[in-house]
Amino acid sequence: MTELKFHKLTKENGIARVLLNRPDHNVFNIDMMEELTGLLSTLNEDADLKCVVLGAEGKSFCAGVEVADHKPELAPEMMRVFNALLKQIHALAVPSVAAVQGACLGGGMEVVVACDMIVASKKAIFGQPEIKLGFLPPYAAVRLPHLVGPAKAVEICTTGRRYSAKDARRMGLVSDLLDADEFEQGVDKVVKELTHASPLIIRLNKQAVTRHLGMDIDSAMESVTTMFLDELMTTEDTCEGIASFEEKRRPQWKNK
Repeated sequence: MTELKFHKLTKENGIARVLLNRPDHNVFNIDMMEELTGLLSTLNEDADLKCVVLGAEGKSFCAGVEVADHKPELAPEMMRVFNALLKQIHALAVPSVAAVQGACLGGGMEVVVACDMIVASKKAIFGQPEIKLGFLPPYAAVRLPHLVGPAKAVEICTTGRRYSAKDARRMGLVSDLLDADEFEQGVDKVVKELTHASPLIIRLNKQAVTRHLGMDIDSAMESVTTMFLDELMTTEDTCEGIASFEEKRRPQWKNK
């Protein structure tokens, strides 16, 4: 992996921690977005990976995408690169956790809502202020209705309002609300819940959710039953999970 210019990466016990690192407010530019897309693509090839945590250095998580990159002559390239990043987050085979410690605005919030789970410090702030500069947030307009409902999504996009972490928790965006002075420990506790499981079974559980989004109930039930019987029940780790329960011991996962 090439040296990272805009991010920091650590990997331990199947957990990859990626930190945005572009002072002062981790504002995305094209080079930074391309670096993050490539980094996530490389991580996704690791069969032992269990989770990706996306956090940030500094007081802000991310204040958005460079306004200069929104100019008409640059916008097509900016949108191509930004969309590639969002699609790569969706393509992650393992759960993605956004750990938001501060201001998370514009394109920063769009990256966060692309993740599977959001944990936030009580000092975190969320918002899509694009409308105040004469823009719209393309991905947020598509993603937010699924997360908070159409009415709240319209409110977020058309008012440019800023929301506290507590507000975001109430609307269902944030899964865990953490004290600011215990933020890192709180994130570790959330992530630790994933480290006990088999990487393969983690992937299958995520697939069981994402593969059936938008399907009618009959088709979804038939598909997930086939997945359970033909994919899950043929793994060594499912057999190991049953054996460890019956033998009252910790499972020894083989990731097979």
